Amino acid sequence: MLNSIGRILPDYVEGYGTVRPFMGAYENLTKVERKGVSALSNTCGGNKVREDLAELIGEIDIKDGMTLSFHHHLRNGDKVLNMVLKLIGGMGIKNLTIAASSLFPVHEPLVQWMKAGVVTQIVSNYISGPVAQAISTGELARPAIMHTHGGRARAIESGDLDIDIAFIAAPAADAYGNINGVQGPAACGSLGYAVSDAEYARTVVAVTDTLVPYPAQRVAISQEYVDYVVVVDSIGDPTGIVSGTTQITRNPIGLKIASQAVDVIEAAGYLKEGISFQTGAGGVSLAVAHFLKQKMLSKGVIGSFASGGITGYLVDMYEQGLFRALMDVQCFDLEAIRSFKENEGHQSMSASKYGNPHNKGAVVDQLDVMIMGATEIDLDFNVNVTTGSHGLIMGGSGGHSDTAAGSKLSIVVTQLIKVRNPIVRERVTTVTTPGETIDVVVTERGIAVNPKREKLREQLVDAGIRLVEIEDLKNMAYELTGEPEDLELDDRVVAVVEYRNGTVIDVVRMV
Repeated sequence: MLNSIGRILPDYVEGYGTVRPFMGAYENLTKVERKGVSALSNTCGGNKVREDLAELIGEIDIKDGMTLSFHHHLRNGDKVLNMVLKLIGGMGIKNLTIAASSLFPVHEPLVQWMKAGVVTQIVSNYISGPVAQAISTGELARPAIMHTHGGRARAIESGDLDIDIAFIAAPAADAYGNINGVQGPAACGSLGYAVSDAEYARTVVAVTDTLVPYPAQRVAISQEYVDYVVVVDSIGDPTGIVSGTTQITRNPIGLKIASQAVDVIEAAGYLKEGISFQTGAGGVSLAVAHFLKQKMLSKGVIGSFASGGITGYLVDMYEQGLFRALMDVQCFDLEAIRSFKENEGHQSMSASKYGNPHNKGAVVDQLDVMIMGATEIDLDFNVNVTTGSHGLIMGGSGGHSDTAAGSKLSIVVTQLIKVRNPIVRERVTTVTTPGETIDVVVTERGIAVNPKREKLREQLVDAGIRLVEIEDLKNMAYELTGEPEDLELDDRVVAVVEYRNGTVIDVVRMV
């Protein structure tokens, strides 16, 4: 069958189930029911602390077919997922689902458990490194399910993602299960992605290397959701949080793109008092924050808030008084962690509050401007950040689709060509974010406006911004690289890409 953006989908995917096709970014947003949660009460202040993770895993009776969840605030420095699976792997347990909010190269040991049948399904918002490679080439028995950040919270709260045991990497916890992210050697700041897991999992285990006196301060996850607290030597290395590109680009081409993006923001009328803003952690996206800062200072503009995964660049803007608040679901670097600990206006938010389309109000719906990147963009403005042009999984939506749908002005910033590959092309390999939610594409060779945004186009032209058509950008790219060859992919579906509302926007086939 075809979904509303013309992607061919199977009616049914073995290991996933019946496919509900994506029919539009603002469809399927009706009233929904949250699932009930069964909980075993801990009466009369019973002891929650366990000194040995192996003994605890035996005590909680993990069975074949269970779903175990993990969060990714330690990113490429996380040790908890590998630690837990190493213990479970020798117990003869099979067919586990790992629901990790994101997976990084550090999680390479997961591949051996996939091959051994210990883990047969993965549910995640972002996957990179060896695990992504293994899924792409068919090592996982059942198709991976790829969510958005808000979509994962929606799936947990609705019961679509039913978690048996949540293992929460807790930088600090007290003996009764109050968790914070600002104390201990592995302090990571906000714990926004773990909140829905804690609230809706049947069993919640806080794994910590820092046991603090009761009651813990700056509590991010409350004792009322936590069944056990287990103390280990180390939950992770916080220097691994700073993984990927979290430095502003010095490339003149990237700086040009960033400067032009700020010109678009100003011409569209959003460089004004109370602006709300989000940008990714890529080099060009951070450069947009740099140029926006200069404009805000020169015009005396004070913004409402900056949101998302917070970096030191946004912290700098906040501490210079350019935003009244930071809304933080995940700290992207050590400076953001420092700010989260020290600044009252640097607020934590859950993934549900951030981007869940089925709650009573997501922060993304209050965004004026979102800056995002792309692996590929097509003539319908569909964006791919899930796979590379070779078809291998190399990322995922994260908050990309959530913020594109919610923000008033969504801007994709990208070079026209990367590593001899055209970024603007006839058709993207995989659709992550639908074109109907993308407003502008800014490249070093031209700026294209979605033809559905006629008023925006007029505003930019009136402001003197020179525009090109998206097809012109594609033609320029093909002139430089040649037309890309069609990929030869197997019929087997190795991943199902769900849009934030739970419908299927695309599938990834085996390379």
